[in-house]
Amino acid sequence: MSRGQQTAITIEAALVEIDERVLHLFAMVSEGLGAATAAFLAGDCDVARRLVAADVNVDSLEIAIEDLVHNRLVRGPTVAIDVLLPFVAILRIVPELERSGDLVEHITLRTPQGMAEQLSPRARGLILEMGEVGVDMWRAAADTYAERDLEAATRLRVLDDHLDDLHVRLSAELAQNDISTSVAIEMG
Repeated sequence: MSRGQQTAITIEAALVEIDERVLHLFAMVSEGLGAATAAFLAGDCDVARRLVAADVNVDSLEIAIEDLVHNRLVRGPTVAIDVLLPFVAILRIVPELERSGDLVEHITLRTPQGMAEQLSPRARGLILEMGEVGVDMWRAAADTYAERDLEAATRLRVLDDHLDDLHVRLSAELAQNDISTSVAIEMG
C-alpha cells in the first residue's frame, strides 16, 4: 500500500470517529431541546436540573471534537485542501451545536420560575410547537450532516421560516395577554 493510500485510510478513519461524535452532539441537542420544552411547560424542576447539569456534557463533547480535528490537522500528513474541507466544516458546526446546547440550558433555567403557569393555553401550545419544530430542525440537520446532503438547505429554511412565524405568533399572544412585563420579556 502506498503512502498516499495509507494517508487516505487514516483520514477516513479519523473522519468516521469525528462524525460519530458530531452526530452524538446533534442528538444531545435535539433531545435536550425536546426535554427542555416539556420540562418548562410541565414545570418539572427535577428534569430541568438534570438538563442544566447535562450541559457540561455538551461542552465537553464540543471540546473533544475540536481537539480531534485539531490533532488531525496539525499532526497529520499534508493533504490537499479538498480533503481538509470536512474538518473545517466540523470546526464551524460544533460551536453552533454547543450554543444550541446552551439554549437548552437557558430554557430549563426558566422552569423553576413557573412562567409556563402564567401563560395562556394558546401561548403554551405555541411554545410546544416551537419546541417540536426546533427538534425537527436539529434532526434534519443531523441527517443532512450524516448524509452530506447539500440540497437540504431548502428544507431547513422552510422549517426555520415556520419557527420564525411561530415566534411572531407567540410574541403577539404574549402582548395580548395580561402577564407581567418581566415574564413577557423572558418569554421573548
